[in-house]
Amino acid sequence: MGNSASWAPRPALIVVGWVGVVLALAGVVGYHDRRGQLLFGIAALVLAAAATHGTLLRPRLTADRDGLRIRRIGGQIRLAWPATRTRLRTARRLGRDTATLEIESGEQLFVFGWLELGTDPREVLDVLSCLRS
Repeated sequence: MGNSASWAPRPALIVVGWVGVVLALAGVVGYHDRRGQLLFGIAALVLAAAATHGTLLRPRLTADRDGLRIRRIGGQIRLAWPATRTRLRTARRLGRDTATLEIESGEQLFVFGWLELGTDPREVLDVLSCLRS
């Protein structure tokens, strides 16, 4: 394994989001019912926000021997390993076990799922454990 690793949403997922924006906007233009246009417009806004977030905040999480870097809307923050605590949280939802990676530093808590990381949070935690030691 190398000296650093990074994780971000899968590019295909972001492309699907942008295609959804285009289709929703087509629904706004092509639909003749005001309520339908409103729903398509709201869908376009939500998809555009999610696709923009995934496009601009790449990579979302980066780790190396010194610590972590988390990219967020307000900018990038750096966390040193001694100041962080990482753990995996699992929950059963809709008959499925879902896992999230939690990174805690002081009063801050960052929660990452597979959508933001582009991979299973369990795999990310394994890599973080290796880099941390």
